[in-house]
Amino acid sequence: MAGAASALFLLDIKGRVLVWRDYRGDVSALQAERFFTKHIEKEGDDAGSQGPVVYDKGVTYMFIQHNNLYLMTASRQNCNAASLLLFLHRLVDVFKHYFEELEEESLRDNFVVVYELLDEMMDFGYPQFTEATILSEFIKTDAYRMEVSQRPPMAVTNAVSWRSEGIHYKKNEVFLDVVENVNILVNSNGQIVRSEVIGALKMRTYLSGMPECKLGLNDRVLLEAQGRTTKGKAIDLDDIKFHQCVRLARFENDRTISFVPPDGAFDLMTYRLSTQVKPLIWVEAQVERHSKSRVEIMVKARSQFKERSTATNVEIELPVPADAINPNIRTSMGSAAYAPENDALCWKIKSFPGGKVITFLPYPKILLIYQFTNKTLIF
Repeated sequence: MAGAASALFLLDIKGRVLVWRDYRGDVSALQAERFFTKHIEKEGDDAGSQGPVVYDKGVTYMFIQHNNLYLMTASRQNCNAASLLLFLHRLVDVFKHYFEELEEESLRDNFVVVYELLDEMMDFGYPQFTEATILSEFIKTDAYRMEVSQRPPMAVTNAVSWRSEGIHYKKNEVFLDVVENVNILVNSNGQIVRSEVIGALKMRTYLSGMPECKLGLNDRVLLEAQGRTTKGKAIDLDDIKFHQCVRLARFENDRTISFVPPDGAFDLMTYRLSTQVKPLIWVEAQVERHSKSRVEIMVKARSQFKERSTATNVEIELPVPADAINPNIRTSMGSAAYAPENDALCWKIKSFPGGKVITFLPYPKILLIYQFTNKTLIF
């Protein structure tokens, strides 16, 4: 097993220790405070942009920043840095579940609850329970509501720590949504340099008991292992990340996603596709300078998906110089407005049919004419 954390510290923006929990007795609060003060003085204003793992005098420090607080773990062992950094992020989520907002003031007002959570979430330097919904069943924000005879839920002593027992619904329902974001880099000649798809399988489950769910994918690895053809029907999934409820051994064997889902909404899986993607909406812009203070920008938007499909709530953002004055804009479809706070022109289209070209009037392309500050706007 990877090395454990020696201690956990919650520090203010100046590096002073507000709360700390000693798990192994080999790193003191004074030692951590001196290190962090030196680290802040050394890095200056760029402290937030530095790496989250620092080694100093035999101790490895791992920290993250949230609002006006630093959350830090220290270890003298060869520990799993990624695991402890993930634990710090989950610790932030748990605190926000209890305090709504995690900041120095809310931390000072809830010392008792903070120490109770730290005792339950980490044992002898090893992360234990990080599910806020499970912790809230036996750690109450109001100490007077605690019952002496109260037992911890089964989720704490069970292998399924993300789901409580005794859940019952009159109607069992499962909702699955596939949400994908397309990132495309295009050069000045209109050629696609790089494209990728970032996707997530978002689920909402309302199931009784401890249900066993299975989900299959048209993954190229699975189809090739079964001796089936993969022409045009399979996908290559990269950078797959599962929720902790997924049985990874089962997925490695037969590429089947088997899991006991948490109750409610969660992200079952995130992935990335490194493939050549055709942009759903292609936007072309031409810039013509008539003088030092007068610029004409013509833009054309073309939908490149099937005619029977329709894109809704489309937003096209056109950057303009920071010192441009309010332009007068006319559109053939949708509405456009100048957003000076973003130095951009925002064009919103509620419904964009497939295989269509939408333009501004009166030109066959989008027209925007403006002049810089202290000049007269001419149309």
